[in-house]
Amino acid sequence: MTKPPPDGQQPEDLMTHPGHLLRRAVQAMNLLWDEEVSHTITSPQFAALNALYGEPNLDQRTLGLRISLDRSTMAEVVARLSARGLIGTERDTRDGRRKTITLTTKGLHAVQQLIPRTHAMTARLVGPLDARQRDELLRLLTEVVRANERR
Repeated sequence: MTKPPPDGQQPEDLMTHPGHLLRRAVQAMNLLWDEEVSHTITSPQFAALNALYGEPNLDQRTLGLRISLDRSTMAEVVARLSARGLIGTERDTRDGRRKTITLTTKGLHAVQQLIPRTHAMTARLVGPLDARQRDELLRLLTEVVRANERR
């Protein structure tokens, strides 16, 4: 028989902690990402490619804002995508401090192949939920993200 903790408090039931459950959900999403989407392109890298697919010729700062990545992480994503030939960068002729980013032909093909795979991954991730529950999950996650982005 185990002794109770010296302070008398009982251990937490982590299944009642949203942070613990969110971390586990991210772990599940990462495993599914690797199985369904890509072994080589990460979720943040896909987010950048997808943003450029929808809005070509973004500068690095704006791209980071669009996909909610901080400056240093965005620089790393751009460097990796550029090294793999998926994006091209060039200095803005009007503002030399600005780096304009575009999809290369290789990047365009990659994002077009990845988009349906992300749908398959999402279907597996939220497959146990019915349509109403999926909508509610998205609503609640959006609310949590928005509330914490304001901080």
